[in-house]
Amino acid sequence: MYRVGIITASDKGSAGQRVDVSGQVIVDMMASAGYEVVSKVVLPDEIGALSSEMIRLSDQVGVELVLTTGGTGFSQRDVTPEATRRVVEREAPGIAEAIRLNSLSITPKGMLSRGFSGIRGRTLIINLPGSPKAVRESLAYILEPLFHGIQILVGDDGECATPENPKSGD
Repeated sequence: MYRVGIITASDKGSAGQRVDVSGQVIVDMMASAGYEVVSKVVLPDEIGALSSEMIRLSDQVGVELVLTTGGTGFSQRDVTPEATRRVVEREAPGIAEAIRLNSLSITPKGMLSRGFSGIRGRTLIINLPGSPKAVRESLAYILEPLFHGIQILVGDDGECATPENPKSGD
């Protein structure tokens, strides 16, 4: 069972002015998929607070996955991708690209997401959109390959190719 930490970037949510529905969608989906949710926090849209929590979850708690929601749009306060870029050691662009591709198949506004993904040590960090609907759609789209990626990242599996699909691979 892999462990996941969830960070919601929301000024209103962190001030108690809005219920964190998107974060709860992630909790429910990840628990249903067999992940252990070890942390769920709502933080203001501030690079320092967001990046500090990503570092804490990665380096101190040792989760294999950090999922963020919110802060990926065009608003001046949307800084989740910048916070993520600050802490990752290696980029994993295909994940954010896949999320945008899936979103574009649903709405042209999917191109407006600035979500980012990358790796810090043995932790994968992925920015998800802020709306509950977009979180549900995005997470459902990446959930299966995400599990395999985490297996490879932590050394539980070293192969992308299988006997059924020998030409697949990294």
